Amino acid sequence: MAKRRGREWCHGAVADDGDAGALTKKDFEALARFRFGIRRYLRFSEETVRSHGLTPQQYQLLLALKGFPGRDWATVRELADRLLLRHHSVVELVNRAQRQGLVERVPHPDDARAVRVQLTADGERILGRLSALHRAELRRMDDVLALPTWNGEVSGPDPATSSG
Repeated sequence: MAKRRGREWCHGAVADDGDAGALTKKDFEALARFRFGIRRYLRFSEETVRSHGLTPQQYQLLLALKGFPGRDWATVRELADRLLLRHHSVVELVNRAQRQGLVERVPHPDDARAVRVQLTADGERILGRLSALHRAELRRMDDVLALPTWNGEVSGPDPATSSG
């Protein structure tokens, strides 16, 4: 059995075995509160999108398309990367969304092998409505979803020392 050496990989994150990063009771409380806030938000999201006739995955697809950096379309490969899904899973997701009239496939002008996936007018409309509801919920949850502080450390840049 291999001996651990201070760090180990755990689902893509690095865990520190040293006690320099030991967590206090308040740290655990902050982490638990933040985790609860994430789960509460995800539950809200799931219930909200389902009440509008979409699955959570379809909402994530629409959001990934509209929020894609620099443009309002993406390829299936890019969507797979953004949604952390396999290519074939995204193909099926796009197929279902296309049958519902939420997205459309358009030939890619520069690559005959690729297809652009973009929102339809109906997809834009429902995404706008759902995203407004999500933004309002995030505002209501601002205190629960605030990033935890660790051992008295303040998360993020110090407002007193940042310029701008």
